[in-house]
Amino acid sequence: MHIITPSAVLRDWTQEDAPSIVRHADNPRIASMLRDGFPSPYILSDAKRFIARATEPGGKNLFLAIVVDGETCGGIGIHPLEDVHRRTAEIGYWLAEPFWGQGIVTGAVRAIIPVAFDRYAIVRLQAGIFANNPASMRVLEKCGFVREAVHKNALTKNGTTMDEVMYAIVR
Repeated sequence: MHIITPSAVLRDWTQEDAPSIVRHADNPRIASMLRDGFPSPYILSDAKRFIARATEPGGKNLFLAIVVDGETCGGIGIHPLEDVHRRTAEIGYWLAEPFWGQGIVTGAVRAIIPVAFDRYAIVRLQAGIFANNPASMRVLEKCGFVREAVHKNALTKNGTTMDEVMYAIVR
């Protein structure tokens, strides 16, 4: 897959992206806003393991690299849910700190929303945001997501329990 946004290209991951992932993802400020599956420190074996998962044939998730000026500097993905949530998918993303505040993630989220609704039999796309991440909340709001709920004390990251703010956009 190859999607051009105003400030980046979203494309399939390749093994050649591993060194760039390590260079950009090995940042505790990024990891502190993501689930524990995003390690810190982030080393080469983590990048290789992630790329293997992202490029697995027949995988149900959609994982795309965010590339700016030829440099892989982040990722965005869609994860369809199951069971009674089968018509819902989650969106997640991260971006290297030097690229923050430039509208790159906003463009990526805008571009992937129609892909998610076309690719999956979903009626809802959602994101659970850590309460201490207002920048991510603003990205979602700019892309048409609605703040639906605050799940009190729903997350624990690095020994701190905090609220999760649920955003969603529906078909």
